[in-house]
Amino acid sequence: MIRRPPRSTLSSSSAASDVYKRQLENKSEHPLARAILENAKEENAGIEEVTGFQALPGNGLTAILDGHTLYGGNHTFISSKVSVDGDIQKKAEKLAEAGKTPLFFGNEDRLLGVIAVTDVIKEDSPQAIKELQNMGIHVVMLTGDNERTAKAIGQQAGVDEVIAGVLPEGKEQVIRKLKEKGKVAMVGDGINDAPALTRADMGIAIGAGTDVAIDAADVVLMKSRLSDVPAAIRMSRATLHNIHENLFWAFFYNIIGIPLAAGVWYPLFGWKLNPMFGAAAMSLSSFCVVSNALRLNLFKMYDASKDKKLKAKKEKKRSKKEDKTMKKIMHIEGMMCGHCEAAVKKALEALPQVDEAVVSHEAGTAELTLNAEIADDVLKKTVEDKDYTVTSVE
Repeated sequence: MIRRPPRSTLSSSSAASDVYKRQLENKSEHPLARAILENAKEENAGIEEVTGFQALPGNGLTAILDGHTLYGGNHTFISSKVSVDGDIQKKAEKLAEAGKTPLFFGNEDRLLGVIAVTDVIKEDSPQAIKELQNMGIHVVMLTGDNERTAKAIGQQAGVDEVIAGVLPEGKEQVIRKLKEKGKVAMVGDGINDAPALTRADMGIAIGAGTDVAIDAADVVLMKSRLSDVPAAIRMSRATLHNIHENLFWAFFYNIIGIPLAAGVWYPLFGWKLNPMFGAAAMSLSSFCVVSNALRLNLFKMYDASKDKKLKAKKEKKRSKKEDKTMKKIMHIEGMMCGHCEAAVKKALEALPQVDEAVVSHEAGTAELTLNAEIADDVLKKTVEDKDYTVTSVE
């Protein structure tokens, strides 16, 4: 999965309303908001503090300035607050078709204007996606942007599939459906990506991402480059191949050496091994294994010339016993945010008996899907080790 950061902005609004838009975005941590604020700094625009700020995930922002309520967000959200003129809507659609994300702003009375944020694809991203495809990996771009913008960006990047208009809470559901087709790796950097990173078979976080995403991921890339994703896959494949080599030669060496040292071959062939040579042979075995492992230091992880597509493994038919699932609901106190949800979810799904944990800090529950029996005490201890209180397990 690929998540893309906005890099520049294009304003299509009146100068009189720009101030309100920048003041509203000043409190937001969203990448789109940061892009607008960077544009404000370039123009040396002053930004006043707002009150009553509220972020509505998947929709937009609200705040109060000088007694007036300000709104900012997507078309669906703003059109529920103020009337959006047909001409403005058509212009916004054209911007979306050009690969730009239109953001609408208004107050209680009218629409103030539209700012279009352009997502500039990093130079190495199309090449990284191509390398992933050459490895036999199906690349999907998962985004909350409108479909027109997402398809335009997806076409530039060269991804295989685009899934657009996904709300933050819907990303995990998309990952769950994709897992039905095979193994899934998710690349993300935002707080909204944390549940999806946990749900994926392999969660990969960008080093410049939020702490929540980094905590939820299995792998953290220290540089904010998409080219590090295929490089990490190459390194993991090379490491696994190296392990297989070491195991093969270790077994081969010991199958011959141990009987020889034990004198098994002496009655048949007259072969025997001096203990001193036996000790030297064992040291040589360790030396060979370590030396082979050290070859990974010479591995060129950014060299795509030797990439090979993995053969798809045939899915084993599930037995009736495997299809039977069990459900449990845990009532938990102390969860306050999405970070808490991700921590509890990751801890519970680390248990081999738990297939899925749907955690909600608002409801204070964790709905578990189990593949085998597990004691309530084990579940309770797993959650309480994360400093949350379990009141009951149903």
